[in-house]
Amino acid sequence: MSLSEIVEQVHREMADHIGAGKVADYIPALAEIDPRKFGLAVVTCDGDTASAGDADEPFSIQSVSKVFTLTLALEKAGVALWERVGREPTGSAFNSIVQLEHEAGIPRNPLINAGAIVVTDELLADHTPEQTVEDIVAFLRTRADDPSVGIDLEVAWSEGDTGDRNASLAHFMRSFGNLKGRVEDVLHVYFRQCAIAMSCRQLARAGLYLAHAGTDPMTGERVISEVRTRRINAIMMSCGHYDASGEFAFQVGLPGKSGVGGGILAIAPRQAAIAVWSPGLNERGNSLVGTLALERLGALTGWSVF
Repeated sequence: MSLSEIVEQVHREMADHIGAGKVADYIPALAEIDPRKFGLAVVTCDGDTASAGDADEPFSIQSVSKVFTLTLALEKAGVALWERVGREPTGSAFNSIVQLEHEAGIPRNPLINAGAIVVTDELLADHTPEQTVEDIVAFLRTRADDPSVGIDLEVAWSEGDTGDRNASLAHFMRSFGNLKGRVEDVLHVYFRQCAIAMSCRQLARAGLYLAHAGTDPMTGERVISEVRTRRINAIMMSCGHYDASGEFAFQVGLPGKSGVGGGILAIAPRQAAIAVWSPGLNERGNSLVGTLALERLGALTGWSVF
């Protein structure tokens, strides 16, 4: 089968599952999203694109943004970033504060909320909050090759109104000296990066450099080194789905990063970047149908790192 035929088959096979799961109703703006939305897009390193369903409808990428801010922070700080954030899975919820207490304010990895807040703080150094937000959005517009990528301000405001746990994480890390900026400034940037809205097609295109050793295969531009690309993919594999990362690796076999908006970015190294969106989440906060779709796509294509 061609890639388009595979994507269409996955879309058809998901019909009985679409709508399953629970939307992230603790963020009011996300609670309003239709749970029956489902999109899938694949962009290959050879330049082929295949999509199905609601693949062109923008959604809030939420924690999927952490992959891109990690890319920017590694380019800015290099290995010094790992002095502020670890690289180990947590086995705990994405917004847990427990391990920070035992580990002196050093988050376990950059893909949980506390770790991503530290990464955001690194990007904010020597910049205003608005400049930092602009830099992040500009990076995603370039990677997606689409200037329409932007921030859903309703979601950003909604996150700010309900972001007490993230504020607690930030204050806690600042008390240990692991947050350099003002908490209010760091959270301003963090909430807006999570509220970036992209379609599956845009998101898959944006992540393509991670499938091609750090180079954009469409333009030849070096985005990040090959070594750092491997590091990011490794962290996505071990930490990208929080305390369900092992289960995602078992089911799908690809590095992936989920967001509570229902999106998942998955990377098939040397093959393609894949984005799925289905707002209904499982009990671990990851897209239920999105995970099923990626599992089926991997089975039909043979894509796996194992």
